[in-house]
Amino acid sequence: MARTLSFSINDASYQALPTKIDRKKLYGWTETLALDDHGNECKLASADESGTYIIPKGGTGLGILSQDGKWVNRSQLQAVNHEGEPAELLPSSFNLSIALEQKVTPEEYLNHSITAVYQLDDVDTALIEAIGEDIYCFSYSYRDSYDKSPAFLLTADDSETGKRLFLMVGALNHFEMLKIEEAGIIEETEEEVESEEELDFSMF
Repeated sequence: MARTLSFSINDASYQALPTKIDRKKLYGWTETLALDDHGNECKLASADESGTYIIPKGGTGLGILSQDGKWVNRSQLQAVNHEGEPAELLPSSFNLSIALEQKVTPEEYLNHSITAVYQLDDVDTALIEAIGEDIYCFSYSYRDSYDKSPAFLLTADDSETGKRLFLMVGALNHFEMLKIEEAGIIEETEEEVESEEELDFSMF
């Protein structure tokens, strides 16, 4: 069953069905098929460090070891914050009502790298009208998580259906800006000018 998001704005609540948009849906995709001399499909395999053993696909995995080299199950791990205290598990955005309160400028929105794009379907036109030309920001997570991502709600014009509502999930870019206070001017000294004049090109 499809999961819906709940938004609240101007003392009203609305439901929306997010549909993820990816490059495959927009542009399609290609696949490279490797065949042997007899036309059979080649299977991906790996080898150990010595090259003695062939490891088929799915034969390797990631594990967690303790400091003394013992296997650790994920259920034994505990997330902590920067102070070393147990981190708070935050609920999924699908399990709560998202209050649309914070507006951001286009510049603030563009300071983020967008990692996921969702088109919101089955949206009440009143929600689209309430968003208008503004960009709303809130914290988002697909599932219960210890950390949420910045998300943006904005509208875009559609030539066939009018305005559509989109949810953009991203990550903040941390830019380090450099500024040149004064342009440097390099003046030639008399010694440099004299050395250039005395240069004999016949020696090359």
